[in-house]
Amino acid sequence: MERLAIIGSGDLGKLISYHAQADKHYEVIGFFDDTKEAGEMISGHPVLGKTSDIRSIYQDRGFDCLMVAIGYKHFEARKRIYEQYVKDIPFGRIIHSSSYIDPSCTIGNGIFILPGCVLDHNAIIGDNVLLNTGCRIAHDSEIKSHSFLSPGVCMAGFSQIGSCCNIGTNSTIIDNIKIFDNVQTGAGTIVIKDISESGLYVGNPAKFLRSI
Repeated sequence: MERLAIIGSGDLGKLISYHAQADKHYEVIGFFDDTKEAGEMISGHPVLGKTSDIRSIYQDRGFDCLMVAIGYKHFEARKRIYEQYVKDIPFGRIIHSSSYIDPSCTIGNGIFILPGCVLDHNAIIGDNVLLNTGCRIAHDSEIKSHSFLSPGVCMAGFSQIGSCCNIGTNSTIIDNIKIFDNVQTGAGTIVIKDISESGLYVGNPAKFLRSI
């Protein structure tokens, strides 16, 4: 079993650690966290060091692959850290065994797919994406890198979500919709037209609320 190190030891890091082991994907070695001291224990695993220690510990064969556990409130950091290490160090994937992923799907690296998700024919999931519990991605749709989908998001066919988007709980995106980068939707938002400007959108149908 490959040994996984996780960047970030907060709530998302703990969740990745739990599913990595409980669903038998990886042996979790520990965390890298710039806000903690090396040796501190988090959910039974040690803090290995700061992010500045990642390369040296990897070169010393301290772990086999990485995952980023920086959440949707810090998209720029999430993207920057992934891109900083992806050329030199392998990134893992956790796809929960209860999820259905059609064999035709294209799945990136560093992704975290939680229980009960469904990805239909020819869906594309970019790098460093998180799909929370019960997301449904219909045929020929795409989610670009670093984005988060909250529980219960429903995405119809031939639609696209851009990079660094945060799609709120139970949001629905109808078919043939394009959502550009850096968009957030509130819980229960219904998207029936393309969204071409970054910002927070809420309601049925989705309306621009404010810049983010």
